[in-house]
Amino acid sequence: MDITEGQIVSATEANQNFSAVMRKVDAFGQVFIFRNNRPAYVLHDIASCPLELTDDERADVAVRRVLKRHRAALEALSS
Repeated sequence: MDITEGQIVSATEANQNFSAVMRKVDAFGQVFIFRNNRPAYVLHDIASCPLELTDDERADVAVRRVLKRHRAALEALSS
């Protein structure tokens, strides 16, 4: 993994000027957020995110989101 200087952002800068960090992500696809001069986080553009989920994992994520958002309504319907 190659890191260019333009992809490095301090944690302070990310906290204080997140819109500038997002513009860097748009330009580079990912940005590395450093804390105490060490890489701590990677912020990816969702289109270039290296994580690949199986169909079952995607379905699990979707189901969890629906249940979390509508839990009260679902509990009311079940009683």
